[in-house]
Amino acid sequence: MRPSTEIVSTTMSASPVIASVPDTRPDTSGRAWAYATASAFAGGILLGVLTNLVQGWLPGAWNQIANSGAVWSVAAFAAGALLARKVGLPAAVVAGLFAESGLVVGYYGYAEVARDGMGSLFAPLVWLGMAFIAGPLFGAAGFGWRGISPRHRVIGLAALAGVFGTEAIHYAWVLHYAPQAWACLAVLVLVPLLMGRTHRERALTLLTAIPFSLLAYLVFYELILTTLLG
Repeated sequence: MRPSTEIVSTTMSASPVIASVPDTRPDTSGRAWAYATASAFAGGILLGVLTNLVQGWLPGAWNQIANSGAVWSVAAFAAGALLARKVGLPAAVVAGLFAESGLVVGYYGYAEVARDGMGSLFAPLVWLGMAFIAGPLFGAAGFGWRGISPRHRVIGLAALAGVFGTEAIHYAWVLHYAPQAWACLAVLVLVPLLMGRTHRERALTLLTAIPFSLLAYLVFYELILTTLLG
């Protein structure tokens, strides 16, 4: 009878361990969605105001950095990354959208209230339209970077690094701002090195970010902005 007693004891002692394992499934409830969207939108508004202020503080051509598309894309990426462990991919994508939209609202809202006004509604509407594209994409990129799939991590991180590569091309090729171009190029390299998990992941991210930079430049600057502004 002694062996059976040991089996029962082992089974009973193991049950609390099993019960104590935390539930790591994402929270897809309405409350989680509300938290994700509200926090992302509020954070975006604050960052929008901040970029407007910093643009006035930075000297010369460096003021272009504050409200560049690359810097603004970081907000959506961060929203997706911070919410990756709490909500599912759809909520992270929507949070990225709200973060980017909040940036536009905060930036131009502050310009309207505290400065000389935002002027024509054309620019805010263009950037709001861009937010509806870049926000979900970079929200998904941030979510992918925090995931367990190596391929998703590489693609997500390459998207973040690549958008700074796009800015580097624009500063160097169009605006002829060499220091700003070098700064964005440095970020392109540092993002994979500092945020990658393994040497292989860092190398693949950097190799993927380079064609991403060229493709994004052609699509955004040469196609979309040329069509809207030309």
